[in-house]
Amino acid sequence: MKKTFLLFDIIIAVLLSCCMICFCELSISAALKIIFIIVIVFAYLFTLFKRGKDAPSPRLRRIQRGADLILTGGWAAVISVIALIVWMVRSEAAVGFKIGGAVIAIAVIGFMVFIGVAKIVSGAKQVKIRDYVLLLMFWWCPVVNIFLVRKYYQTARREYIIEADRIELDNARAENEVCSTKYPIILVHGIFFRDWQLVNYWGRIPATLIKNGAKVYYGKQQSSLAVADSAAELKKTILDVIKESGAEKVNIIAHSKGGLDSRYAISCLGMDKYVATLTTMNTPHEGCDMVDYLLEKVPDGLKSFLENKYNTIFHKLGDTAPDFMAGVNDLSAINRKEQNKKMPDSPNVSYRSYMTVMRESGSAGFPLNIGYLLIKKLNGANDGLVWEESAKHGDFTLIKPKHKRGISHGDIVDLMRENIEDFDVREFYVDIVRKLKEQGY
Repeated sequence: MKKTFLLFDIIIAVLLSCCMICFCELSISAALKIIFIIVIVFAYLFTLFKRGKDAPSPRLRRIQRGADLILTGGWAAVISVIALIVWMVRSEAAVGFKIGGAVIAIAVIGFMVFIGVAKIVSGAKQVKIRDYVLLLMFWWCPVVNIFLVRKYYQTARREYIIEADRIELDNARAENEVCSTKYPIILVHGIFFRDWQLVNYWGRIPATLIKNGAKVYYGKQQSSLAVADSAAELKKTILDVIKESGAEKVNIIAHSKGGLDSRYAISCLGMDKYVATLTTMNTPHEGCDMVDYLLEKVPDGLKSFLENKYNTIFHKLGDTAPDFMAGVNDLSAINRKEQNKKMPDSPNVSYRSYMTVMRESGSAGFPLNIGYLLIKKLNGANDGLVWEESAKHGDFTLIKPKHKRGISHGDIVDLMRENIEDFDVREFYVDIVRKLKEQGY
């Protein structure tokens, strides 16, 4: 049925694109020709603005319809070009009619593709800003614009398939509540971020976990403090969650420095009585040699400038007393060696850790691309901020996707909401929480 509708759309676009051929060559009255063209124009407009029917959400319907319009425009362009070339060579029509036929075809197909791109822009989340800029710059350039639009189509089609499958999967297993763990989940963010609900640090992950039965809370610590101070804030959150949920314990999933904050709360602040499991994601348990390198190389004046600017900005964004340098210093490999001695693992808590690595500097944007190159030189495989060996703690798992892109420090928490080939970050977390449930946590 879907192919039939697309074929209908292509036929309408071709007929309107080649309307000058019909006007010049059909052996019917002028009135009938005009009526025919008017009917085709209305059918064309209907084709442009009709809604997709199969998609599971309004956003995906826009993406689906936009991709269909681009595909229709592409096929219509190929057929129309062939038809117009044959007509221009064989027809004895006036040159003005032939030029008019070419202009109409360009306008009809160009407008169809434009509407398709606009629909994709209004719904797609995987098209990058770089692609928007390139299309705005080169939409007028033949051949180049074809490749750019083709990329839009491929990106949109892939997003539609992935998101539609995601919704279908979640709906199919919703009643099973595969993420309904015995203890609630607390997601603990890393350094330089806050738990803003409007722009979630954890991307699409919490919504997926909740849809599959999880009870999700957030760490709520400030963006940058010493580990001990962040742990004190996390302690309050843990006790609040225990009180609110009525559960005896919690499961913590922590990213980056959040894993250090969690370990300190467990080992030094008595939270081992209330934490069943700690799962760390790309946490620098052994510190970051890159931090020591930069602390040594960066002038004190620049450090003070960055500290003052950061603290001022994040104070306005909601932190009560942000401390940029305290947070950075606690990521130092040298400092971590001393602090780890004060944070022994508790026998009451199950520890597990995960780590991902980038494959090349182009796997992420600034500053992780620069961090990747520096850490690769200092230590080896890394995610743009943490090197592989530093992330090991408890039951360790290294994630290495087949695709050359790799997974960065931000990708592991879906920071950019990007669909990465060979790695579904949402399903990755569903699997983690599902295992917690199966293990009785």
